[in-house]
Amino acid sequence: MPSSKGYRRHTRKLLTKKSGSRSTPSPDTMLRRYSVGEKVVVKIDPGTHKGMPHRKYQGKVGTVTETRSRSYLVEVKVGSTIKKIIARPEHLKLL
Repeated sequence: MPSSKGYRRHTRKLLTKKSGSRSTPSPDTMLRRYSVGEKVVVKIDPGTHKGMPHRKYQGKVGTVTETRSRSYLVEVKVGSTIKKIIARPEHLKLL
């Protein structure tokens, strides 16, 4: 059988929660509002699939540049380039 080329491949340890933890995020993380210019850390919550950035951005620090209805546009520096990713507030934490 050929190997998978899916969006979440090779994430068995990276995108799992500890046993006994809640599957859905708490309401305060869902209702948290970020303003433009704030520094945030991309911390992927594997319990929520919507608005999840790619796994290579896990743990990266970026700045919020724009608000898009329920999600945010975050600029993250990867190497010498600046990438723009769209993520929901469940996957972001304040620095």
